Amino acid sequence: MAVCEKIVENVIVAKNRVLKTNQYNQRDCCSAAAPYNHRNFLSFHGGKKLSFSQVDHCMKILVSFDRVLSAPSTTAVPYLEKVDFMKLQNGSDIRGVAVAGVEGEPVTLTEPVTEAIAAAFSAWLLEMKRADASKPLRVSVGHDSRISAQVLQDAVSQGIAGAGLDVVQYGLASTPAMFNSTLTEDEAFLCPVDGAIMITASHLPYNRNGFKFFTNSGGLGKADIKIILERAADIYKSFTDQGLMKSKRKASESIKRLDYMTVYTSDLVKAVRKAAENIEKPLEGFHIVVDAGNGAGGFFAEKVLQPLGAITSGSQFLEPDGMFPNHIPNPEDKTAMKSITQAVLENKADLGIIFDTDVDRSAAVDSIGHEFNRNRLIALMSAIVLEEHPGTTIVTDSVTSDGLTTFIEKKLGGKHHRFKRGYKNVIDEAVRLGVSDLLFNSVGEESHLAIETSGHGALRENHWLDDGAYLMVKVLNKLASARASGIAGGSKVLTDLVEGLQEPGVAVELRLKIDQNHPDVKGGSFREYGEAVLQLLENHIESDPKLQKAPVNYEGVRASGFGGWFLLRLSLHDPVLPLNIEATSHEDALKLGLAVSSAVKEFHALDTSALDKFIQT
Repeated sequence: MAVCEKIVENVIVAKNRVLKTNQYNQRDCCSAAAPYNHRNFLSFHGGKKLSFSQVDHCMKILVSFDRVLSAPSTTAVPYLEKVDFMKLQNGSDIRGVAVAGVEGEPVTLTEPVTEAIAAAFSAWLLEMKRADASKPLRVSVGHDSRISAQVLQDAVSQGIAGAGLDVVQYGLASTPAMFNSTLTEDEAFLCPVDGAIMITASHLPYNRNGFKFFTNSGGLGKADIKIILERAADIYKSFTDQGLMKSKRKASESIKRLDYMTVYTSDLVKAVRKAAENIEKPLEGFHIVVDAGNGAGGFFAEKVLQPLGAITSGSQFLEPDGMFPNHIPNPEDKTAMKSITQAVLENKADLGIIFDTDVDRSAAVDSIGHEFNRNRLIALMSAIVLEEHPGTTIVTDSVTSDGLTTFIEKKLGGKHHRFKRGYKNVIDEAVRLGVSDLLFNSVGEESHLAIETSGHGALRENHWLDDGAYLMVKVLNKLASARASGIAGGSKVLTDLVEGLQEPGVAVELRLKIDQNHPDVKGGSFREYGEAVLQLLENHIESDPKLQKAPVNYEGVRASGFGGWFLLRLSLHDPVLPLNIEATSHEDALKLGLAVSSAVKEFHALDTSALDKFIQT
């Protein structure tokens, strides 16, 4: 009966999700009056016809399971699984497994967990904004195209409503739009809201999901997320059947649903028209294809480009589909970039634009197939921003190339400030640089662009929000303003902006994993072990005349030599040391790889197989 046991396990998980983890439904779900029937669901869920004996065996287990759940309670709900909430933190985001079905990945983001997190955010928000106790605070909720989005949106809404706040659901939305809803002044759309929650896990697989949180001050940081998760854990422990039913009832009575995306897209259209001296259709005649990767970005073709006059035929994967059947919605992914490049060439388009799932990242392709992503996207945006703000500082993450530094500082006349990986780190650093400090006699260092190689790009003029759609609006502005000035040539004006950028012949990222079960690490901290690896590598560089340590470096160990550079750093969250190598030739890249290999060979808990394989080839 092993097969049946597995089916029962899956049915219980599925049933919990269908019945909102059953705490909201107080009827016997096996009765004739119930909207759920085990026997029917077994046949459906199993995908195969089971024998009567198998079904009966499963039924006995499930009926016993139901008896545990049948009675309402005013005490803590006994059947909720224990959850380590802190493991859901992913920097300034929350992420977990929301859908069962992937082996070895149990569901961690259940509806009760989600409701607790939303309730904790609501409590945090109430503390931050206690200005008018007589007026309920409002929180907007949106989601990307993931298959778990609707279920989690309901759970989030219940957590907010249960805490006494008003809920405004936007449905399918982009992450940048959710932040904008805290800034928009339009009472017809119940804006500005006091807080916003975006349900997304960016480009991660279909079974994952998560949350991003905003106020009008921007996205929440790591410290805030930690506080919210700690509170959520306490709230979760105190859940009762009656309390959960009450929050569900409050949500059903108070939820309002609005199409805020019309406001957000209208603002993007206005921005391009303004850059083109208020021409109604400044992109008329331009052929621009969009690849949304079946995420939330399909709106860009119809709601932004078409009103501006652009031809969008050949755009692809605009329909939301949380299984992502065509390619990963990720501008860093080679398959995704190949897909949009082919679409541009096949349709003889002027430009291609690609978004990640929740539209906070983007990339582009010119008419002859040259990609604007990673270092080339940073170079393009730097050129555009430095035309508007000469001499400004461009803040990037740690893995940008030396050639980009030369381009920004020598060709464009700006400053390149390389900081830590993580889009929030990069944005916060740009904000910090611009703050004057009279105590330390500092007037601040002007910065207008913070951008990561992943495609996260934030502009000072756009409230330091990493907005993939707005980033592409800046690109469109360049096309439109060039045409308004009588300059022809389609996307050549963009390609010309990055002329002179030195690009490496070889660029690789290798992941060196730390085995936490190895005797050298077991019982200790993988972070301490990783730091020891970095310290030894730094000592090795200082004793090697062919390598030069980077004079300014905020993350890991970076060195130049053999016509290239390498950076070895410790992952923010995982027991991994990512190694980036860039060089003009494969031979020089091998020399850099060998230098790292010889320095770390004594660390037996470090899996260097990826580096060894690179060196051997």
